[in-house]
Formats: sequence, C-alpha cells, structure tokens
Amino acid sequence: MKINTNFRNLQGQYLFKDITDRTKAYSASHPGQRVLQLGVGDVTRPLPQVIVQAMKQAADELAHQDTFRGYGPETGYHWLRQTIIDNDYAPRNIQLDVDEVFVSDGAGSDLGNLSELFANDNSVAILDPSYPAYADTTIMAGRQMLNLPCLAENGFVPDLPTGKADIIYLCYPNNPTGIVLTYDQLKQWVDYALANKSIIIYDGAYEAFITQPDIPHSIYEIAGAEKVAIEVRSFSKSAGFTSLRCGYTIVPKATGLNDLWLRRQTTKYNGTSYVSQRAAMATYTAEGQEACKANIRHYLTTAQLIRNGLSEIGFQVYGGENAPYIWCKAPYGWSSWQFFDHLLEQCQVVCTPGVGFGQSGEGYVRFSGFSRREECMEALERIKMTKSYIVNR
Repeated sequence: MKINTNFRNLQGQYLFKDITDRTKAYSASHPGQRVLQLGVGDVTRPLPQVIVQAMKQAADELAHQDTFRGYGPETGYHWLRQTIIDNDYAPRNIQLDVDEVFVSDGAGSDLGNLSELFANDNSVAILDPSYPAYADTTIMAGRQMLNLPCLAENGFVPDLPTGKADIIYLCYPNNPTGIVLTYDQLKQWVDYALANKSIIIYDGAYEAFITQPDIPHSIYEIAGAEKVAIEVRSFSKSAGFTSLRCGYTIVPKATGLNDLWLRRQTTKYNGTSYVSQRAAMATYTAEGQEACKANIRHYLTTAQLIRNGLSEIGFQVYGGENAPYIWCKAPYGWSSWQFFDHLLEQCQVVCTPGVGFGQSGEGYVRFSGFSRREECMEALERIKMTKSYIVNR
C-alpha cells in the first residue's frame, strides 16, 4: 500500500480547525472570559418558518407508504432543477437545460470534487488569498499551482496569468476580501479562458449579497462563458442551509464536461436528501424569497456596522458592501496571527487570519458579517478601547 504523498504537502491542519483550537485553549485558560466570534462564516439567524414547514411536510411524507420515497435522482429532482433555472438564470437571459443543473450537498463538496474531472498535469491558477479548499485540493492532486496575488495595489483584483493556466478558480463576490468584479473585468477572464482553452470554476456562493446594479450575478452573463465555465452555488449563506447542506453546480454541455460530471455523480454520489431539496424549493416561494432577502439584508447591515466601526477606529478596511466579509489590514506591521492573538488575548474577539487564505493575505484579517449584531457592537467597543491603549502606551 502506498499513500498519496501529496497530502504531506498540506498545512498541518485546516485553517478553521486551527482557529477553533486556539480559541478553545484561550477559553480554557481564562475561565469566565466571554469570547466574541467575528471570524466564522457560519450563519447565525434561524431558518425561515416557510423552509422549516417545507421540511416538516417532506418528513411527514416519508412516514406514509403512498408518499414515501427512497433514493432520489443523483442529479436532483427535476422540479428543483427547473425552478433553479426559472428563478436564478432565466430572468438574466441565461438559457440552460435541466440536465446542466446538478443539485448537491453544498458548494464545498462540489468545489473539491470537480477536481476529479481533470488530469493531474493541468496547471491551476488560484486567487491569493482565497478559500483554502481551492489550494488544498490542487495540492492533494499534485498539480502545479499558479498563485495570482490580490493586493491593495491592484484593488485585490489580480492580473491575468502571464502563462497558460488550464484551470482557474474564481470566487465573486470574493471570500475573503469581499471584492466584486464588473462585467468588463469578468469578461477579461472569460476571454482568457476562450483563448487558452482553459476551464473556469466559478464559485458564486455569495451571489445573493450583491447590491450594486452593475455587477454580474453569474459568469454566464458574459458571452462565451458557457464554453469555458462551471458555476457553483450554495443555499448555505443565501438561505441559512449551513446545517442542512444543499447547493447546485451548473456544468454546460458546451464545456465538454457535462457527461463526465454526470458519470462521476451517478457513481460516487447518491443524491441530496428529499427533505433538503424540499427546503431548497421553499426558498423560491414568495414567502421564502422575502425571508431569505431579509436575512441577507441583516448580514449586510452587520457587515457595514463592522466596516464602519473599524474604519472609524482607524483601520484600513475593504469589502462588506456586496459581500458579508470585511478585509482589515493589521496595524503596526503586525502579521495576521499577531493581530489575531492580540484581538483574542486583549479584546476576547475572534477573527480569521488572512494568511490562512494564502501568502498574499499576510498582514490582514477577515471579519464576518454573519456574527451576531450585539456581539459586533460589543467587540468594536473592546477593540476601540484596546487600540487607544496601544497608541498611547
């Protein structure tokens, strides 16, 4: 037996596991201290009642012989796939076939599993910083990785690769920086992929948080993208499904990958639960849309609260307008982990170290608008008091 030695090239443990361990260690050594969580990307508001009722009804159906269901289709029920097209794509004049929509247990799974479609000698371009799973799955496969620095100097929008990248991971609105692309900026990536016969894996998990009218919601709004792009979306952040697990991936036939993904899913995935798919279906009802949009407005308002509060204190901040994340530069030339440790030890506030998203994230931290509103206000007061102390010492 031989192991895949590429796993040895990964960091010791996953970023968020490291944060959890450090936070637990601090709490254990400081009993009674109230630690405020401003770093996690997990939702904090309960599921809307229309979604809960849909799940209850679906569960009740499974308790009766005439409405019981066993294995569902590996690609998702037709009624949900068609509803996704009718609501998320058709209004934007994007034409899709039902068999180009694949329902799954969330964007995280698909973003990792899509890697299986490609030979290991492909080169992979990844935004730096970015969601850690892109780099981790690339390392696991032993592929050549091209880091595309996202820096304050380029507005956190990277230049196109100077050489050929076979696979490109893009995430917009971006996690962790909160930056978005305009139509013209996204078109440059599509044109690059068309010219180089590359494939873009487009992570649109935060699409529902876009507020500006001149920002594309889907890569398929760009002409030719259906030939070179796979789009991944999730109900986790838009509808609070982080515990339910449901998302979907669009694999257009024009990419030449649709049949391969179908073969992969029918072999290695037994389908998303009926209850979760009925819950997802409920998000498209009038009541579901209203409730989900209300939650998104809440998180964006919280993100603005954090952004404005940090800015007033004197920090350099980005994002938080079309995304639930705020990208904050560490003061005094501190590293990401130095600023993390300071906030934890002096303010009892947890953020996410930017270097965990890539080397270009060094010197930054990420704050999350998914945090509880009252905790955000208290955290900002703590940070303000501590910053004043540092400046005056």
